[in-house]
Amino acid sequence: MSQTLPSGSLSGKTALVTGSSRGIGADTVRYFAEAGANVVINFRNKAPRAEKLATQLRELGIEALVVGADLTDPESVTAMFDEVERTFGGLDILVLNASGGMESGMAEDYALLLNRDAQVNVLETALPLLKDDARVVFVTSHQAHFIRTTPTMPEYEPVALSKRAGEDALREKIPALQERGIGFTVVSGDMIEGTITATLLERANPGAISARREDAGKLYNVSEFAAEVARAAVDPVPADNTRLVGDTGSFGGE
Repeated sequence: MSQTLPSGSLSGKTALVTGSSRGIGADTVRYFAEAGANVVINFRNKAPRAEKLATQLRELGIEALVVGADLTDPESVTAMFDEVERTFGGLDILVLNASGGMESGMAEDYALLLNRDAQVNVLETALPLLKDDARVVFVTSHQAHFIRTTPTMPEYEPVALSKRAGEDALREKIPALQERGIGFTVVSGDMIEGTITATLLERANPGAISARREDAGKLYNVSEFAAEVARAAVDPVPADNTRLVGDTGSFGGE
């Protein structure tokens, strides 16, 4: 994995990435650590992976805190941020990466609970810890970001609708965040090769990923997309608070 942020550019900063024991979250947190930030690795049920990642990142000379939390459980979220406050005192970067809704055996409203309600609650619970020049990044997909104008695969539609609802609810917080000098950026990506969502979609709809790759010309892999997420936390906030990653030619305007 190549360095995406200048070495030492985040020294003295602290970054928390939700859902960072694997995939995009893990690579994002690694980029922050490589740039010198202390990091908080959040997981729901992959403790060994989270601990292994933390051990690797500590070799870079940074502090890594591992905190398990179910983001749909407000008490669990409060406990996570209490631990962050005890360890680091505050937060400079919050990346809202964790999402879901295609898992089997979950309640009918789980996608909305995780992708909208939990995202808002995580931000609100983190607010007292966010420094006045902090940055918040929300990670989503083109299939969700453009769901109002561009239909997606039926298998993904409930997730797409819930993630767009989460994005909308978070965007309503932008004026209050701006008053405190906190930047907010939505990072929307096309289908990402190698993610759990892509795997589940391919299982439900064989050929979906290769068809999308053919339409787009290229799909980002996990590491490449994570680099864009990490950069969104340090680059100037776009005028529309949106960073689009990958082809958007087949998606209508919002």
